[in-house]
Amino acid sequence: MTHTFKNTPIYYSITGSGPAMVLLHGFLESSTMWDKYILSLSEKHTVITIDFPGHGKSGVVSDTHSMQLMAKVVKSALNELNIESATFIGHSMGGYVALAYTELFPDEVEKLILLNSTPAADSEERKQNRRRALKVLDHNAEAFISMAIMNLFSENSKKKFISEIEALKKEALQFPVAGIQAAIRGMIDRKDRTEVLANFRREKVMVCGNEDTIMPISDSKNISEKTNSKLIQLEGGHMSWLENTDEIHRILHFVE
Repeated sequence: MTHTFKNTPIYYSITGSGPAMVLLHGFLESSTMWDKYILSLSEKHTVITIDFPGHGKSGVVSDTHSMQLMAKVVKSALNELNIESATFIGHSMGGYVALAYTELFPDEVEKLILLNSTPAADSEERKQNRRRALKVLDHNAEAFISMAIMNLFSENSKKKFISEIEALKKEALQFPVAGIQAAIRGMIDRKDRTEVLANFRREKVMVCGNEDTIMPISDSKNISEKTNSKLIQLEGGHMSWLENTDEIHRILHFVE
């Protein structure tokens, strides 16, 4: 289905019935990452997936897709569906958006699951790396997308999920470069939302991979303690939704 936000098409899907569960994808991903989870979750829930602006089937809204803007895109779609509250699960960048949503609309978040994500802002080094990525995308988007996706996986997973990695690359290559760059600018600019997570008093869970180089396990442990969030540690890297499907199924059903 397609929703319109600021004259821009935003793709979303809605499946099942019951309490709402919103699944938010990460950078260089789309709502298709949740396909293997929707059927079982929709047995007891209304499951909503959304393609963020400039990703999947959604158009580009702005030069910068801030986390607040993308949270407002989600809010606009949920308003259209008459959904007043939901459980939010966000992978990586999707977790950043879920936290921005929690900050903007705290009473509308029933439970919050950050999957390979963090409330912390980028370090200066990470910001510089992202700025370099903006320039690389101008000249060689294919090389950037290939490298960026490969870096999300542990060494073992790179060998185990060869076909899945190629599928992710193929899909991301269809995204408009301007949309990818807009998301990068949004991530550079995002603020620290550790206090937002700490102040959220309902159920909150951080799921992390013990070989995740993007969100190191040591950082996740520190943040979980600081924010009183439950921490679930899994084997693998940054792509737990693909590397640990059985465990993620159990986790998502556990928080129902």
